[in-house]
Amino acid sequence: MSSVRVLVGTAKGAFICTADGARNAWNIEGPLFGGLEIYHINASPAAPDRMYASQATDWFGQVVHRSDNGGKTWETVGNEFAYEGETGTHQWYDGTPHPWDFKRVWHFEPSRTDPDHVYAGVEDAALFESKDGGMSWKELPGLRTHTTGSDWSPGAGGMCLHTILVDPTNPQRIFVAISAAGSFRSDDGGVTWKPITKGLVSNFMPEPEAEIGHCVHRIAHHPTRPDTLFMQKHWDVMRSDDAGDSWHEVSGNLPSDFGFPIAVHAHEPETIYVVPIKSDSEHYVPEGKLRVYRSRSGGNEWEPLTKGLPQKDCYVNVLRESMAVDTMDECGIYIGTTGGGVYASPDGGDTWNAISEHFPRVLSVEVQVLP
Repeated sequence: MSSVRVLVGTAKGAFICTADGARNAWNIEGPLFGGLEIYHINASPAAPDRMYASQATDWFGQVVHRSDNGGKTWETVGNEFAYEGETGTHQWYDGTPHPWDFKRVWHFEPSRTDPDHVYAGVEDAALFESKDGGMSWKELPGLRTHTTGSDWSPGAGGMCLHTILVDPTNPQRIFVAISAAGSFRSDDGGVTWKPITKGLVSNFMPEPEAEIGHCVHRIAHHPTRPDTLFMQKHWDVMRSDDAGDSWHEVSGNLPSDFGFPIAVHAHEPETIYVVPIKSDSEHYVPEGKLRVYRSRSGGNEWEPLTKGLPQKDCYVNVLRESMAVDTMDECGIYIGTTGGGVYASPDGGDTWNAISEHFPRVLSVEVQVLP
């Protein structure tokens, strides 16, 4: 029977959680890098024991770690992230120019086929690539130097490139999401980019339908249908069926359409998951109840999933990187909360069990299925 490995990045280290295919009893290793903030930990689909971890602290700065044995041992690898060419400025909160300043790696996106190929999304927003297993990094500058770049501004969490999707049917096509610039697509391997924001409306902006400035929290797609994208933005759950060229809202009957993560069922391309929170000023779940919402129709019609999740006096959030799905025959769903709870559902969200309810603040959750 296959086993499952869940990688959890937290404000005080990383944890590796393993279970058999039943996904009910969990073994927990960690904390790795105890006491240090691990923004993201992810593994290579091409070599499951190859892992990357992003450590980012005010004291030690940005450090990239790599493991080649499933997290048993780690080495520090290339940390020279340098913006290419003239860096120029972007727009700060009050509209004044602000120089580009590298702060941290938010997200690693390893190649599905090459264990040495990995992308990194960083703050201030830029896309980097490594072809030697993270030993060295090179910016793909066409994104940051896009003609709209000077109009980008940070969201409340910083100006971060937090989502990278590579089309599994065409690796030259890459989607990224940036808070708070919007979403972009490249059709030539990251050389050139176009904004993909038509249909997005953000009423907090001076021009609500402007091309640039939307605070996109997360995008997701199913590997068999890469043209169909789902988005959780700063208010509104959105859908595109033309690779981002246009979007329409599918928030439907959600109790709130503000949230951070969004995920797609591994085997059902029209089944999607979100975790609504109360508002952009009240970052906790409505009514003190932790509810994952599922739509089996690609949006608009949603049902709450609650069995096994705390339903009283629970005031947590689920961050943008903290939801993942596995590829078992019966798809598993995983969430991590700002209160330190990590929960697994082995049956597509119908029931949940706690991997742990006492981790530090969870920043990211990723999952692997192992033979």
